[in-house]
Formats: sequence, C-alpha cells, structure tokens
Amino acid sequence: MGSLGGHDGRERRWRGLDGLESRNRPPRSLLVALLLASVTLITLDVSGGGSSPLEPARRVVGEAFGPAESAAAAAVRPFTTVPAWFRSKGDLADEVRDLEASNAELRGKVELAGFDRNRLEQYDGLTTAAEDLGSALVPARVVALGSRQSQSFTVTIDAGAEAGVGPDMTVVNNDGLVGRVLRVTRSTATVLLIIDPDSTVGGRVGSSMEIGFVNGSGSLDQDASLDLRLVDDASVPARDDTVVTWGSTTGPYAPGVPIGTITEVYSSLREASQRAVVKPFVDFSALDVVGVMVPSGAESDRAIVEADGSLR
Repeated sequence: MGSLGGHDGRERRWRGLDGLESRNRPPRSLLVALLLASVTLITLDVSGGGSSPLEPARRVVGEAFGPAESAAAAAVRPFTTVPAWFRSKGDLADEVRDLEASNAELRGKVELAGFDRNRLEQYDGLTTAAEDLGSALVPARVVALGSRQSQSFTVTIDAGAEAGVGPDMTVVNNDGLVGRVLRVTRSTATVLLIIDPDSTVGGRVGSSMEIGFVNGSGSLDQDASLDLRLVDDASVPARDDTVVTWGSTTGPYAPGVPIGTITEVYSSLREASQRAVVKPFVDFSALDVVGVMVPSGAESDRAIVEADGSLR
C-alpha cells in the first residue's frame, strides 16, 4: 500500500506540473478572439481611409514615440552616414574631374573656333584659285619664317620633293602671288616672298597690257607695298588697276597670277620714267595656307587640288 501510495503520489505530482503548464498557457479561444479583433481593426482602418476610427490613437502614439524615434535617428545618423559620405565624396571628386575635363575641351574648341574656320576658308579658297589659274596646286602650310639675319624674306612650308614640289615653282594662296620655291628637301621647301628686296617679278597692267618689273620693298607689314616700273617709260599706269604676272609656264612665275592693285603713280623727270606703287593682294603678315603650282597629274604624297577644283 505504501509503495502504491508513493507511486500514486509521484503520478499526481507529474500530473500537477502538467496542469500548471496548462493553466499558464492562454486559452485557444482567446487567441482566436485576438485574431478576429486584429482583422476587424485592420478592416476598419483600411476602409476608413483618412477618417479611420484608429486615426486618433495612431496620432497619440506618434506624438508619444515620434520625438524618441527622431532622437534615436539623430544619434545614430553620424555612424550610419559615414561610409556613404566617403563614397559620395569620392563620387563628387570624380564628377568634378570629369566636368573640368569637359570644360577644358569645350574651352579649347571655342578658342580654336576662329582659327579652324579661317584655315578651312583658306583651304576652300585654294580650290577656287586652282580653277581661276587653271593649274593644279599642292596644299601646304607655312611652318617657319626665314632668319632676319639673312636679310631675306623667306618662309618654310611643310611640302617638299615627296609632295611633288621643286625649285622655281610658283607659290600662291587664295588671294594671289606669294613667291617662288628656292630649294627643297624631302619634306619641306623654302619660298622666296615677292616682298623680298631682291625679288623681281615680271608684271603686266591689266587694262593696258603694258609689262614691267615688280620689286619687293622688304617689309612684312600689312601695309607693305611693291614697286612697279614699266618697260615703256612713256606709258602711265592708272590707279586702281590690277597687276598680274606675265611669266611663262617654264619660268619661276606662271602667267596670269594676281599680284596686287596700283595705289599711287610717281613720275621721275630726271629718269623720264613712271613708278607705280602696288599694294599686294596677299597679307604677308598673316601667311598660313599656300598652294604650289604643279603640272597636272604630278605625283605627290598628299592630296592635290586639280585645275577643276577637285581633289586627287
């Protein structure tokens, strides 16, 4: 009996613990009620919209816990934003470098816009000059001026023997006669300008067809002039008349190339001759793109402007 009683006591003790646990566990009906209440509140809140019956309670809770949330966010913000700050600083530095590079490129284009436009106009002018002269032209650029110590007025162009350029070839630009080739290398040529004091060009007055000789004045100024003396001393050239070359196809100057316009005429009683002042068409102080007159079909390492204005 005692053993049975002891055994029954232990069984009752274990059953007592199970009963305690069941008493601490909420009834299933309570969970169902809470679930139904939650669904009901959610339905009322959604269907009510701005006039939801839960809005006053939500406002009270927001006013009560809102300052605390704001304070907590402000407290942790320095720690959470430091990585993003470093990333954004690096991104901003990259953007600044990109913008500076873009600005420099745009600024360079703006600064060179006038230069490129003028050069393009000069290249286009060579096509017109080739058509007017009836001769092929090798385009070239002036890359250097002759030394003033040599007492000569020469320029160096970036076209030489490989471009089909040779000595005693006529050099022009889109305005008129520039000079003649003195000597060449493989890739360059030296050009004697008609303003050189030792330069003499056979000239012809357009209206009277009288011929004479044009000599340089030795000046690179924009207002530099040339001197014209006619072969016939009795002939008086007219002001504003045009002077062109009267050379030959085999000479250093091709015929019919515009030289300039007569601005003044002086008479010398002692020499019984006439001297005319000629203003050249070419501005030698701003010389850039030129063309060397070559025979049609000449071999060249660059494009040649043919007599009809086309490129070959």
